[in-house]
Amino acid sequence: MDLTDLRKDIEKIQDKEKGVFLQKFFKTGPGQYGEGDKFIGLTVSQSRNLVVKYRDLSFLEILELLKSKIHEERLIALLILVYRFQKQPEDQRKIYEFYLKHTKYVNNWDLVDLSSHKIIGEYLQDKPKDILFKLARSENLWEKRISLISTFAFIREGEFDISLELAEILVNDKHDLIQKALGWMLREIGKKDLTAEENFLKKYHKQMGRTALRYAIEKFPKDKRLAYLHGEI
Repeated sequence: MDLTDLRKDIEKIQDKEKGVFLQKFFKTGPGQYGEGDKFIGLTVSQSRNLVVKYRDLSFLEILELLKSKIHEERLIALLILVYRFQKQPEDQRKIYEFYLKHTKYVNNWDLVDLSSHKIIGEYLQDKPKDILFKLARSENLWEKRISLISTFAFIREGEFDISLELAEILVNDKHDLIQKALGWMLREIGKKDLTAEENFLKKYHKQMGRTALRYAIEKFPKDKRLAYLHGEI
């Protein structure tokens, strides 16, 4: 089975009405973060089913998918990479390098969130993390989000230092999607080590964006949430 077969299968299950809704949901209008992205109405579950069927596509075919203007085709490409990364340890370095070489196509928040920690984060577990700091300082919105979301692989193992160092770099970033990723990351750290999260918040809560702060303190008791929001900590 090849890319032609995959696209025939996609055509059979696409839902153009759902695609219209998704184009609005993912902010694809002029000047919005997903400007120009095209959706055809596949669910993530449908995409995952196709991944299993077409997991053996060549890297050239995966690259063609990843360069597609159709959002779901790019998602399928990334999910194939995730699948192969998990199932074929001998190819992990190749997949990691392929991903980094083509980050410009990982260009919406769901594409980042469903792939970066499972490839970049997992690969870097026992390796230098310099690339994450390079991505965090990028001018590209999605590379900055990749840097944060990749560290979920470390947080899951109880390692927070890199995440918190990246948070310091991005704490003043104004973009809503970085704000949300930052707050989400801090909240996940808090689930493992509340002290580690609060040490960061006590230092930065007055300067960080309200969106990031609200996400970070979402699970706090009401009185503590209000104290942070009012700058009374």
